[in-house]
Amino acid sequence: MKNSFKKVALGGVITSNPTLKLVLGTCPTLALTTAAMNGLGMGAAVTFVLICSNLLISLLRKVIPNQVRIPAFVLIIATFVTIVRLALDKFLPPIYESLGLYLPLIVVNCIILGRAESFASKNGVGWSILDGLFMGIGFTLALTLMGAVREFLGYGTLFNVQIMNFQIGFFSSSAGAFFTYAVFIAVFSLVSSLISNKRKRKAFAKTQTPVQDCAKEVE
Repeated sequence: MKNSFKKVALGGVITSNPTLKLVLGTCPTLALTTAAMNGLGMGAAVTFVLICSNLLISLLRKVIPNQVRIPAFVLIIATFVTIVRLALDKFLPPIYESLGLYLPLIVVNCIILGRAESFASKNGVGWSILDGLFMGIGFTLALTLMGAVREFLGYGTLFNVQIMNFQIGFFSSSAGAFFTYAVFIAVFSLVSSLISNKRKRKAFAKTQTPVQDCAKEVE
């Protein structure tokens, strides 16, 4: 199917959102959304790796032998993850510490390897970069919003700024992570369904208009 900017953009953020639609990258989603800044930091790191790995894999898609494509993809991804780790450790130590073990685990993140296999290895450089960008944006938005909700309700802060003194400890717990994730998926699915049904009704109305006009002319 032919690519378009709208299709790639909506795919990454809405119709194929990796966190809320495809339910990929669940471990960092549940573990790191105790704070909005954690979600933003992980999202930015994943977005960088997505864009760079998609770019390089797309460039080498006709060179990498099919038999070793997965090991090659993992090697490319691991290279960019190492760059991110070194950069964060050097320039942003607090974020590096907060992301902890989940930063090197980006190497085996299903989102990145999945996009490499299903998109970058089959499309041109420009489309692959856009795919990585919007998939990263979709992932970042989901984690940051979930982190903001859990941080606000669990600690009374937002981006480490005290907002209120009332806290609900449940949202800072593991159970709170699962509950928040479930609510986000439910709301996202409901909104997506409503938008999809609205588009279908509009498309159906457009197909009916010529028939109605003909009927009026006959009368």
